[in-house]
Amino acid sequence: MIARSAKVERKTRETNIRVEVNLDGSGVSNIVTPLPFLSHMLDQIARHGSLDLSVHAEGDVEIDGHHTTEDIGIVLGKAVLDALGDRSGIRRYGSATLPMDEALVSAALDLSGRPFFVWRVPLPKAKIGTWDVELAEVFFEAFARSCQANLHVVLHEGHNLHHIVEISFKAFAKALRMASELDPRASGVPSTKGMLV
Repeated sequence: MIARSAKVERKTRETNIRVEVNLDGSGVSNIVTPLPFLSHMLDQIARHGSLDLSVHAEGDVEIDGHHTTEDIGIVLGKAVLDALGDRSGIRRYGSATLPMDEALVSAALDLSGRPFFVWRVPLPKAKIGTWDVELAEVFFEAFARSCQANLHVVLHEGHNLHHIVEISFKAFAKALRMASELDPRASGVPSTKGMLV
């Protein structure tokens, strides 16, 4: 089997990001960012998505975490897109509804080649550690746009911010794992058009 892996770098005046991903990994991660909570969330993507993920990021966090968070989402999305290749044989769709104590979140993903993003996770303006919780939406939107994916994230229940954000990342990871998996019953690209775009 051809390795479904990719390495993508992005360097701007605001950030310097390097991401490596192996979609057929085992959940190994090597995460270095200046935002500890975001690093913890990226580790969740690797572990619960069963993909090997390396992220090394520098950014202007003395301003705030927005540029770094968004650019990591952009680079991770591009790395996943590159690793998917022509997407032949993938399941294409993935979804997960997961609980974390009182919080319950659904994530649904279509690796369609047509970016669209829906975020129905109302969060107050607050921080978890040094990280603004509103940046969760920024991260996922950047991923969806760069990966050319349709991503919906919906909160059903919850009031603890840490639980809500963390289970959003875990549900996303499970949906990504399912959507990117190779389907042994599939042949070719999973679309009647013969291509995903």
